[in-house]
Amino acid sequence: MKAEEVRQRAFSMPLHSPAYPPGPYRFVNREYLIITYRTDREALERIVPRPLEIVEPIVKYEFIRMPDSTGFGDYTESGQVIPVRFGQETGGYVHAMFLDDDPPIAGGRELWGFPKKLASPSLRVAHDTLLGTLDFGPVRIATGSMGYKHRTLPLQDAQRALGEPGFLLKVIPHVDGTPRICELVRFRLGDVAVKGAWSGPAALELHPHALAPVSQLPVQEVLSGVHLIADLTLNLGEVAHDYLAR
Repeated sequence: MKAEEVRQRAFSMPLHSPAYPPGPYRFVNREYLIITYRTDREALERIVPRPLEIVEPIVKYEFIRMPDSTGFGDYTESGQVIPVRFGQETGGYVHAMFLDDDPPIAGGRELWGFPKKLASPSLRVAHDTLLGTLDFGPVRIATGSMGYKHRTLPLQDAQRALGEPGFLLKVIPHVDGTPRICELVRFRLGDVAVKGAWSGPAALELHPHALAPVSQLPVQEVLSGVHLIADLTLNLGEVAHDYLAR
């Protein structure tokens, strides 16, 4: 194989059998349970990287079902998103993500810098309750619940929330272990079609784990629970800040 062929085909590893296809990536009937809670501001300050700024001491804990996604298949995800400000722009800093499917783990980390780890999340309806759980190995580290479709929310509010940018800290090491890439990445969802949005009473419980420390952002007060269903496209990202630039 010629060097030029390597360059042309080098969008994913392994070269001869890529872990995922080229994007962008379309999701159909993507389902969210988002529980917003108040946490400790000092804990957030230890986590959120500059030049991002904390808006309020708030975290959005998410459970997401993705039954139909281009190139990634059928999987479930769970994690924490922190509302932040970047200059005059507001959005969400993705702090932790756990999922059960290899292609989106590899693609998410390599392309955007999503902080993805392998785990076992779930999102399902249990009688009158929308129930999200996250297991890391045999340990249950997160349980979220919400009354099922108690109140309908305006679709335009959900559309506006999904239109905000997300921010990621992308780190790829050099062969000697030093950082080769260290960037703040901005990404956006596109072609968003919200099919339903609901709210209801919600609860969230987080448990400690050495390798999945979601409880380091403790739940002080649950503020809201939201259930969304939407079709959307996960667009490729852009570099918002380069930590290695001189």
